Amino acid sequence: MRDLGAGFSYLLKGQRWAARHGKQYGFGLLPGLITLVLYAAALVALALWGEDFVAWATSFADDWSSPWLGLFRGFLTAVLFALALLLAVLTFTAVTLLIGQPFYEALSESVDRDVSPDGTAPVSDLPLYKELWISARDSLRILVRAAVWGVLLFALGFIPVAGQTVVPVIGFFVTGFFLTEELTSVALQRRGVELRDRLALLRSRKTLIWGFGTPLALAFLVPFVAVFLMPGAVAGATLLARDLRDEEIVLDAEDPISASGV
Repeated sequence: MRDLGAGFSYLLKGQRWAARHGKQYGFGLLPGLITLVLYAAALVALALWGEDFVAWATSFADDWSSPWLGLFRGFLTAVLFALALLLAVLTFTAVTLLIGQPFYEALSESVDRDVSPDGTAPVSDLPLYKELWISARDSLRILVRAAVWGVLLFALGFIPVAGQTVVPVIGFFVTGFFLTEELTSVALQRRGVELRDRLALLRSRKTLIWGFGTPLALAFLVPFVAVFLMPGAVAGATLLARDLRDEEIVLDAEDPISASGV
């Protein structure tokens, strides 16, 4: 429970840091706005033509009698839209980070310098194009893992009672974990931590990760909220990355916190 609270506190501290740095926060909104427009267009298209797609994909059911045909296709349309929303939540962070890679790198470095006792920050020696390639490659790998979880949870959703209660809760924790991986990758990749090592690091402190990522996953379901939370989420994830690496964190002279997040 202590780690859950510490994870959530990093989320709040990250938002406070972004609020105190208005210029960086303002630039940080742009990648999220671009991603939001792209995703909104895709979801609107799905809402308009999703039913037609389901009808085309289930042509074998054209001869079914009423009301079974309508119920069957209506259920599949709802599931399709729900999966699209889940995919949007899972990939929004990755796409936004990819679009805003240069800014978020600079933002994360600024947070490191602010909270480091000696005012320094780890800096990547890789050229930008290579950082973008690594980020895109790792995001694709995470998306594959998330998709496997999504299919599994979708199948478990058909279990009576548990599928409508327990499974959605598990889904939010899984989404929170992968969101946190994407966000902390900005700071951890700059430290030269490879994807496999990042995942091992996050798994070693699951409750801390869930405390940070699960509330964020819930917040991201609210339209437009993800855009405004992204700069602070990157800042908070940088603090979280320092905790995972046992690096000291000093927020300011009056509010020092140790690497344990206390």
